[in-house]
Amino acid sequence: MKARLPKGMGGGPTNMQGMLKQAQKMQEDMAALQEDLDSREYDIKAGGGVVTVKINGKLEIKNIELEPDIVDPDDIETLQDILVAAVNEAIKTVTSTNNEEMGKITGSLNMPGIPGLF
Repeated sequence: MKARLPKGMGGGPTNMQGMLKQAQKMQEDMAALQEDLDSREYDIKAGGGVVTVKINGKLEIKNIELEPDIVDPDDIETLQDILVAAVNEAIKTVTSTNNEEMGKITGSLNMPGIPGLF
């Protein structure tokens, strides 16, 4: 007894070509989005706004601004802690945004091993 698949289901050439076109479109969309994400810049504040970290979508720190009040030669540890918190928050924000935006294109498609995706 032969099993019959509904029209459009199965591994015929037309279905395979459609899948390849979809994959190619997804790849193009992902490349365009990655370029957009890489060019974005974020300003992340920490320590109640006394430290601002500017970071881009490639996770490169572009600038760190300090309010003069935070610079206390007798309390370097507080400044160090706030800088670490600010940089970590900046990295977390960019990574989360990139993953969320890529997820809109890839949907539930799991692509382990591709840097910057998940």
